[in-house]
Amino acid sequence: MTANARGAPRLTLVVPAYNEAERIGPALDELFGWLHRGGPARSQGRSSDEIGTFDVLVVDDGSEDETVDLVEARPEAQAGPDGAPPELRVLRRLHAGKGAAVTAGVLAAEGDLIIFTDADMATPPDQIPLLTEALATADVALGSRIQPDGSDRRASQPGYRRFLGRVYRLLAGLWITGDVPDTQCGFKGFRRAAGRDVFSRLKTDGIVFDAEVIFLTRRLDYDYAIVPVMWHDIHGSRMRVRPRLALSVLWDLFRIPLIHRGVKAATTAPRTSDGV
Repeated sequence: MTANARGAPRLTLVVPAYNEAERIGPALDELFGWLHRGGPARSQGRSSDEIGTFDVLVVDDGSEDETVDLVEARPEAQAGPDGAPPELRVLRRLHAGKGAAVTAGVLAAEGDLIIFTDADMATPPDQIPLLTEALATADVALGSRIQPDGSDRRASQPGYRRFLGRVYRLLAGLWITGDVPDTQCGFKGFRRAAGRDVFSRLKTDGIVFDAEVIFLTRRLDYDYAIVPVMWHDIHGSRMRVRPRLALSVLWDLFRIPLIHRGVKAATTAPRTSDGV
């Protein structure tokens, strides 16, 4: 693994994957290419020299294709010649949904800082230092596709996806997520203690889990930062909006505050100054 001269906190990147055989190879090529490259950053990006030691944890959500085989065959998944641990690990789970996969990854992560990112790398890896920088002073860093000038990276999505997203954000904002502008960005970071505390309490395991994470972050009084990031719409989403899914989403949104009504912030501040 690599480290920078400033001794930055160790980082674990959690990548949930389900039947990603077609995309996981190029995605990990992009991720490790950036992690190993260092040097000057591209426009609107940051350099991997800004992060410390790292490991990548792919959480396989019961894939039925060759996702696991492809990941385990990569050179980064092998131990180093000096006996150093591999940079890439796989955590296998029975299929239970993205939320369950991310939860398993965060709870298994060993880094001082934990970031989860979608397997399609819709948010480029060179945005990672934006979250680690925010986590120097906040417990939780929430990636946002809404830019400082008000523009929205989601404008490239199909019209029906944007409409459904607006309806979802309205309902979630009124009931559980408050003023967080982008609840569903698949790019979020946590100090280890905060991440384990929040994810150990999660009750939903589907697409609503992001909103539940935000609700618990706010309910537990963790400091959080909204971090604008670059994002590109990647075709190939397997989510299909059907009546049953819509009803499930509405039910999960409704019940989140109810199932966590007894959750209160710790009497002493849970965050620490050393990044964990």
